[in-house]
Amino acid sequence: MTTALSSAALDSLADQAGRAAGAAHEHRRLPAELAEAVSASGFTRHFVPERWGGEEGTFTEFARAGAGLAEECASTAWCAALYAAHGRLAAYLPEDGQRDLWGRSPDVRIAAAVMPPAGRAVAEGDGWSLSGEWAFASGIDHAHWVLLAGRTGAGEERTVRVFAVPRHEFEVLDTWDSTGLRGTGSNTVRVKDVLVPSHRSLTLVELAHIDPDRARCHRVPYLSVAGIQFLAPALGAARRARQAWIGDMSARCRADGRPAHTTATAQQVLTRASAEIHAAELLLGEAARRADEDPVTPSAVAENVRDFSVAAELCGAAVGRLVRAAGARALTGSSPLYRAWQDVCVATGHASLGFEAASSHYAQAVLPAAGTEA
Repeated sequence: MTTALSSAALDSLADQAGRAAGAAHEHRRLPAELAEAVSASGFTRHFVPERWGGEEGTFTEFARAGAGLAEECASTAWCAALYAAHGRLAAYLPEDGQRDLWGRSPDVRIAAAVMPPAGRAVAEGDGWSLSGEWAFASGIDHAHWVLLAGRTGAGEERTVRVFAVPRHEFEVLDTWDSTGLRGTGSNTVRVKDVLVPSHRSLTLVELAHIDPDRARCHRVPYLSVAGIQFLAPALGAARRARQAWIGDMSARCRADGRPAHTTATAQQVLTRASAEIHAAELLLGEAARRADEDPVTPSAVAENVRDFSVAAELCGAAVGRLVRAAGARALTGSSPLYRAWQDVCVATGHASLGFEAASSHYAQAVLPAAGTEA
């Protein structure tokens, strides 16, 4: 079993993902063998604590691997990135809860449906009785565990709690039928009267707690890194769109016989889109480096949230530009450029990459507090 996101492991996974991309798109989920390959590549153990055999890896490596994989299949990269990110969240569970997940192996696929909270959780004995349905749990068909969030208590005691539920205690409803990222199998989870012991649960307040004695990847706030798992696949899909556009335009001729790529319009479109994609790559890389190395401050968190959002907009703008310039050929279901555009649209539409929330967060971090004079 590979123990890190090494080049050899990622190359093997990317090759398999590229060959299976069509089947994943058609069946709206990853093939089982591809999900196993994601685990074998090191994604699932990337943020797992070392005491369970995990890597406690860096966000820089995580972002690079996710974007690279998405150049072959954005759906595979999306699931791989989320399996890794959910392992980081699960590392905040109590010790016995972590043992339940990783006591036998760190290569456990964990899906999640955390935002918005749903379902009903009622205190029962030393735990919680959980029931309800949670939508958009990416990679759930091949998950060993799922993290589900629900509200508990009432009044001042009301809070959001996350519950870890094993595969044999939840049902998967086939509800995912999107235009892009179709292979992610982001289906609905149903749970009915499942008793979740207290050691498999934590509150969002506990999730936000920063323990200075933990590994660096577990000492950064969720908002500092949440966008990476969604932006990296979008970036890789945007790169794929650029290469598909270059290949298509290089093989086409205008009505007058001139090569399509020699026109000023085509050259300007390519240049601007390439710059936008490169700018998004730089923003993602700097945000990952900041999470790996810089002091954790409110302004640093806000800068990451800002950069994730702007990078997502850049990816969307670049691929939209390429599609518009490619003409009718790019709008067929078999077009690699069209497929990449669909994936980018869905990926960058995730709430974690929204600009309105990002701008509010950034402004609150850097501007004088309301009611005070500058």
